[in-house]
Amino acid sequence: MTAAHPFTPQLEFAFTISINLSKPYWVTPPARGDMRAAIYAAEGSIEGPLLNGRVIPMSGGDFPLSRPNGVIDFDARYVLEADDGAIIYLENRGYRWARSDEIAELMRQNQPVSHDSYYMRVTPRFDAPEGPHAWMARHVFIGVAEKIPGANRIHYFVVR
Repeated sequence: MTAAHPFTPQLEFAFTISINLSKPYWVTPPARGDMRAAIYAAEGSIEGPLLNGRVIPMSGGDFPLSRPNGVIDFDARYVLEADDGAIIYLENRGYRWARSDEIAELMRQNQPVSHDSYYMRVTPRFDAPEGPHAWMARHVFIGVAEKIPGANRIHYFVVR
């Protein structure tokens, strides 16, 4: 058994954002080999111990780059509204890839798959106003995401 490093970060569950997505708009055929899409955040909710609220409908979306090797490179930006009315900007960057060709094909068809059959992680940044949500713009987060047909559910953890 190895000892923990003295600087091992601690993770604290903060909240989950569930997002219903619009249909994807693909840039095809791709001129440089990668495919780009535009998928808008139609609506969503935020639930958790540190933040509750909603995703402001159509306030942004994801513009993923689908690489020839099957890795999807996320670039998502949209606006949140906390239950107290505070407006918070979210920028998510991350990756998704399937653990097998069969799972990749099911995901391309927007079919349900088990969360452990793919890797989907994001590193968000938040712009939040001064006040009760300012802590969000002062911490590093990681997100563990679930791909659901027509939606994403992302569980965010504060790195302490």
